[in-house]
Amino acid sequence: MKDNTEKHSSLSRRRFLGTALASGVAYTLFPVPSWGKADWLKRRYAKEVQIGAISYSFRQLPSSAEEVLGYLTQAGLNTTELMGYTAESFAGIPEGPARPPRGVELSAQEKAEYDKARKAADEESRKWRLSAPMDKFKQLRKMYNDEGITIDILKLGNPGWTDEEIDYAFKAAEAVGARGISLEISDETARRMGPFATKHKALVGMHNHTQVGDEGFSFDTPLSYSRYNMLNLDIGHYVAGTSQSPIPILKKYHDRISHLHIKDRKKGTNGGDNLPWGEGDTPIGEVLQLLQKEQYPISAMIELEYEIPAGSDVLTEVTKCADFCHSALA
Repeated sequence: MKDNTEKHSSLSRRRFLGTALASGVAYTLFPVPSWGKADWLKRRYAKEVQIGAISYSFRQLPSSAEEVLGYLTQAGLNTTELMGYTAESFAGIPEGPARPPRGVELSAQEKAEYDKARKAADEESRKWRLSAPMDKFKQLRKMYNDEGITIDILKLGNPGWTDEEIDYAFKAAEAVGARGISLEISDETARRMGPFATKHKALVGMHNHTQVGDEGFSFDTPLSYSRYNMLNLDIGHYVAGTSQSPIPILKKYHDRISHLHIKDRKKGTNGGDNLPWGEGDTPIGEVLQLLQKEQYPISAMIELEYEIPAGSDVLTEVTKCADFCHSALA
């Protein structure tokens, strides 16, 4: 076990790495070029592979915007896909009822009471979103940028929202400095969100699970509804769902991928388990090296989903994942 001095030195070294990347040592933010905002959004980063984390990775920890910022800094990361509830909480959205703990089974009456409270809270949230000023979201952007961290994607929005609420999601994403929003992939979602993405000239990154292995599944239909519809390709889920490498998909759709979720899963034919990195079948290193070689404008977000080993913790494991990525690119 490291003593406090060695631990502090390690964290300082990682913080320096994240700050150096963000300050321009290995990071370039292009001005809007002549080919238009759509292409600028895809080409925000140049040359160096951007390694970040979706803040969902820290779900077992307190997740205020300030706390998430601290976790990212400690892990030596300089970009993030920020969960919407973290951003909205910072901006002042009314709090809803606490979710029942996982594994707790509610009685019929308790479920009815929770559903009623949840419905009332959803209506309050809807009203708040329709009048929410963007000042707090801009303040959130500045707070992260001041620490050398870019909010690359905001995971906010729902195809079931009203038009006005969806407009709000894109405005909030712009206010925090994100290239766009992310949500789960489906043809229906893509059809609903595509026109708004076109209107706001911002990306919609659509996240896959293992349904990519279903008969007849195709990325082409969801991408067809807007040039701003993009893939949030989860390479671990892809391997588990198809038992194939994601490399051919990455090459085929490289200009329609907003960002990756990085995790290590076994092939479905091997059980599909989510494992510590290096123990599964997902070619994480090969994927990152391809991004580096081809200079694809695709950020790579760590998504911590494997079981935390005994004696370890979330921050330690996210940092291990970050070190894995940097080692693969060294």
